Amino acid sequence: MKADIRVALVGNPNTGKSTLFNALTGLNQKIGNFPGVTVDKKTGICQLTDGRRAEIIDLPGTYSLYPKSKDESIVFSVLAEKGSNLTPDLIVVILDATNLKRNLLLYTQVADLKIPIVIALNMMDMAKKANITIDIDLLSKRLGVPVVPIAARQEKGIEDLKQAIAYANKVALQVDTIDVRSIAPALIADIESATQTDNPYFALQLAHQHEHLKFLTTEQSNQIEALEEKHAFHSQKAQAAETISRYNYINDVLYDTVQTPDTAHEESISNKIDHILTHRVFGFIIFMAVLLFIFQSIFAWSAYPMSLIEDSFVWAEGLLRNVLPAGPLADLLIDGVVAGLSGVLVFIPQIAILFAFISILEDTGYMSRVTFMMDKIMRKVGLNGKSVVPLIGGFACAVPSIMSTRTIENWKDRMITIMVTPLVACSARLPVYTLLIALVVPNKNVWWIFNLQGLALTGMYVLSLVSAVLVAFIMKFILKARERGYFIMELPVYRMPRWRNVLLSMYERSKTFVLQAGKVIIAVSIILWVLSSYGPGNRFEKIEQTYSQPKYTKTMAPDSLERVVSSAKLENSYAGVLGHVIEPVIKPIGFDWKIGIALITSFAAREVFVGTMATIYSVEGDADRIYSVQDKMRKAKNSETGQPVFTLAVAFSLMMFYAFAMQCASTVAVVYRETKDWRWPAAQFAYMTVLAYGMAFLVYHLLR
Repeated sequence: MKADIRVALVGNPNTGKSTLFNALTGLNQKIGNFPGVTVDKKTGICQLTDGRRAEIIDLPGTYSLYPKSKDESIVFSVLAEKGSNLTPDLIVVILDATNLKRNLLLYTQVADLKIPIVIALNMMDMAKKANITIDIDLLSKRLGVPVVPIAARQEKGIEDLKQAIAYANKVALQVDTIDVRSIAPALIADIESATQTDNPYFALQLAHQHEHLKFLTTEQSNQIEALEEKHAFHSQKAQAAETISRYNYINDVLYDTVQTPDTAHEESISNKIDHILTHRVFGFIIFMAVLLFIFQSIFAWSAYPMSLIEDSFVWAEGLLRNVLPAGPLADLLIDGVVAGLSGVLVFIPQIAILFAFISILEDTGYMSRVTFMMDKIMRKVGLNGKSVVPLIGGFACAVPSIMSTRTIENWKDRMITIMVTPLVACSARLPVYTLLIALVVPNKNVWWIFNLQGLALTGMYVLSLVSAVLVAFIMKFILKARERGYFIMELPVYRMPRWRNVLLSMYERSKTFVLQAGKVIIAVSIILWVLSSYGPGNRFEKIEQTYSQPKYTKTMAPDSLERVVSSAKLENSYAGVLGHVIEPVIKPIGFDWKIGIALITSFAAREVFVGTMATIYSVEGDADRIYSVQDKMRKAKNSETGQPVFTLAVAFSLMMFYAFAMQCASTVAVVYRETKDWRWPAAQFAYMTVLAYGMAFLVYHLLR
């Protein structure tokens, strides 16, 4: 059903724009408290008070219409292009009531484009706490637009805002803010004539941004460029003159509309907390303690629900084995689909806990402080402070994190960030790490409070961050660029996390993880079961004939004979043949042909490793006895030595391989999408594979 009106949300970062979007549309969107959350536009439908439907477009946060990054350039493009499927009928400008002077700069620019506007004056609850008094009616009169006070986090004033949107004027009635024509009168007049526009500020913005505006033809852009040269137009000087004029106007507007207390000798609570949390020494110690607590909690809190899920799958496999008639279809369902899914669904509690902590860190404002602290380190390795946002986001998933690098203005900084972000341990690696750690690391405490398994997991995550920084340092000398990066960021005040949002984040992220991984795992498990259950030529017939001889049937117990036959068939299956082909390459790092199969299948997605192990050992195992995937791997023996397959050396070698290898098809695709050149993902895949093999080789031979 088509919407009746299109509304664009515009505002500075950290003004609550994404929170307001969620409140208006009711959609479950990602809401964060640090820059880089809203990179791509989001749309949703809002039911207005008059019965009409409004399409809400959430545009990237920006401090000005002059873009400093790719995502900020979207704002002017959407507002300026006429007649597109994104052109808004109305703009809702979100202003932070506690910082109107800074926020009004963007408003005055948007207002001069002469599109109808409604102001959502957000964070009124925070303004009240800070004893800031705002005369709403006078402010509305001075600006010439409706001003609606709201508190988006508490969803206060949302119905009033919907009503203001419903009854907003169809023509722009806001007062003129500054004398735009005085900035470059002759140039503006010529551009207005050339582009047939009567809006001087639109014409001035074309002079600044024409090279990047896709709705302009090449001829129009060249014509504007020629006019700039004709009038000796200097973009930076014009921007400076405009900004000074706008702040003079803003000071006049705020002179008697906003009353603020004298806080010259007071220090906010947030600033007092920051003295500790962003301290040059204690800040990093606290951050490491937070990480340690998170990963200790992942192991401790997830143990019971994981055990329930694991037991449920063991029960379900046993039930299906008893109910379904024996045959290929039953084997496919039990050993292929169910066994494969059990290997990933059992990790839902750990995934949910990880995302809950990430959501809390974002919502409280602490993640922004981590970004601020890491800026100093980033600069030493040749990166921009904004590189920390995708690197920290990489703990969840590399795909959106790589997309968020669009906020990085400097080309070199952005490319290095893209190239190293997949090194950060994402949630898809978590099932692999926790499974292998549980196999070889004792579940006991040291120093009374630290669990060894939690310490091992923390070590893997810290290693991923350190390796990303070290690789970035090396790439600083490989990539050449003359641009200079800079870091500008606003630290939001500390707030209590919204527990509803935390629970929503746990649910949405876990659901996405299961659905996305589940599709891949089911497909891979079915293919893998087929490859593991059938072999080339008459190999299976020969195995049956060999082991049907009396020397085997009379000397071996039926259960033992069945396991030997299953193992021989698996080794001679298509999957076994493929595993043996690559075994000479991976044997030096401690892997056998079965692990080799898992390495191949997990190039679709890292977490497929667990499902592959479950499927392989189900096909090979005793059909009458059902084990969890962890038990199957713990009982696996090396056919040559008789020792367990997953020793300490093998498990940590495997973790090192997964820590550094780029085993995710989605990441390869998004790197190509962001760079528009296959050479970048190819180079990334190559260096990460070499690094993974080298680290696995080193660790395996050190721990043997």
